[in-house]
Amino acid sequence: MTDGIEPFGEGFVTALAPEFVLVIGLFTLMIVPNLGDAKFRIPLTQVRIPWLFGGKRGTLDSDPRLPGIFASVFFVMAFILAVVSFIGGMETKTIASGTNELLKVDEFSRLFELIFYGALALASIASIDRLPATSRKDRSVSGLYNNRRQVDFYILLMTCGLGMSVVALAQDMFLLFIGLELASFSTYVLVAFMKETKEGSEAGMKYFIVGSVASGVGLYGLSLLYLWSGSLQFEELSAHFNATGMDPLPLTALGMLLVGFGFKVSAAPFHFAAPDAYAGAPGPVAGVLATASKAMGIVGLLRILLVVASPEGMDDATTVWLVALAVLSVVTMTWGNLAALGSTNPKRMLAYSSVAHAGYMLAAITAIGALNWEADHADASRNAALAVVTALMFHLVVLVCFKLGAFLVLSLLESENGGHTLESLGGLVKREPFLAVAMFIFMMSLAGVPPLAGFLSKLLVVMGIVKAALLESGSGSITFSEIHWVWYLALIMVINSAISVFYYLRVGLVMFFNEPEEGREGPLPNGTSIRFAIVACVASTIYFGVGAGQLIALCESAANALVGAW
Repeated sequence: MTDGIEPFGEGFVTALAPEFVLVIGLFTLMIVPNLGDAKFRIPLTQVRIPWLFGGKRGTLDSDPRLPGIFASVFFVMAFILAVVSFIGGMETKTIASGTNELLKVDEFSRLFELIFYGALALASIASIDRLPATSRKDRSVSGLYNNRRQVDFYILLMTCGLGMSVVALAQDMFLLFIGLELASFSTYVLVAFMKETKEGSEAGMKYFIVGSVASGVGLYGLSLLYLWSGSLQFEELSAHFNATGMDPLPLTALGMLLVGFGFKVSAAPFHFAAPDAYAGAPGPVAGVLATASKAMGIVGLLRILLVVASPEGMDDATTVWLVALAVLSVVTMTWGNLAALGSTNPKRMLAYSSVAHAGYMLAAITAIGALNWEADHADASRNAALAVVTALMFHLVVLVCFKLGAFLVLSLLESENGGHTLESLGGLVKREPFLAVAMFIFMMSLAGVPPLAGFLSKLLVVMGIVKAALLESGSGSITFSEIHWVWYLALIMVINSAISVFYYLRVGLVMFFNEPEEGREGPLPNGTSIRFAIVACVASTIYFGVGAGQLIALCESAANALVGAW
């Protein structure tokens, strides 16, 4: 059931409650750290009245860890509100202005918001112990500057969360682009946040330049779409595609948009800035790039390639983009895994692993586009598409658990200037047995080893692709030569997953069998909040591997909100 809501009309605040929580959090972070005992003198008098902003701060609002605590609380509140809305039998609500739909709140958008808020909440909690902070008694310029950065970091995180929310909810291409850029500009600064280090400043510069070029190309594609159709509304663009098919102009526009979103998901050949960005960014930020930012790019691809360029409107002459996407997925997953094999920097290795995972997800999207949507096949194709989208969304959810968890372990190593070489992981089992076991669990889940969540997510994606391939191959007895070409995407994905086992196992080998580096024999620095985040990632990685039935059902409900609209 769809309920139309005018902006600021009845139900508007309820529908966007998680987003309003983030807005309140932003204002809180801007105001509270600046509260003090400052007074304002009325002109021509000696009367002074307190106006609270500036002056000497109190014990509580001068605590440098206060912004991190506030940000974590607001992210958790937004996450809880999204969960309650999602599992409470929510109705689809569309926020429109006149005849133009702006935002849609449904199971699909809510699940992606859960991915965004969950990843950002874990990164925020972990950063409370990771960002350098000086004592409240240090009133030097450097001390005050260093503590001021705490607020800046969490404001950027919350701005990133707002941009991602807009991308999940958007029903207009321009609004989607605005949300994408709002999140992107925040991540550019977050990547270079440790600008005192050579790696941080270099990573930020490269990521900003490549990202700006990709955004510019995507925006040009957006303008071509508007020139072709006269509208950027998803429904109107989809109707235009179904009515006219793909002319060279919209085909070129889709290719340009693919560049913009290909950068966000780190798809080859748009991934070249990703390894440097991951290596130079703080561990929690790199984890957000590998999970939430990637999910944001997948939202864009699903909206563009499966909603705007609706599969129901496809014919033999309009499968060019489909073949291009298939080639892109194969190159991406293969390049990512081969590059990771030769990487000796754990963060760069995980960056190339993230590239490979982007290839897996592009293969799934290709399988949906290859389905036959003619009248006598429509129901079967819709069921197959539902299975693939469900698998894709499940993969994105559980990726937050083990991929972000791995970056958090490396973040703890960074606190002692480690984590940049495999040797810094040497003997971790002797120094911190729990962290070594946690990292091994994350690596095995990334490799797809049962019974962890990574195995189930890859299995569901492969099964979805195979189901789509068999459906397109026809019924009855099928020879190997008659199998639809999409089947080979599943085969290549399995081969690439087998290749990835080597470099994931290499991390375990170093942790359990190598000796610690000289001068790093003792335990790692304490950090209650980051260790709590790692425990949460370990628990969810194991739980979603052995008891994922409820999560799969939620992902299926979210996928149905997208597929059922076709």
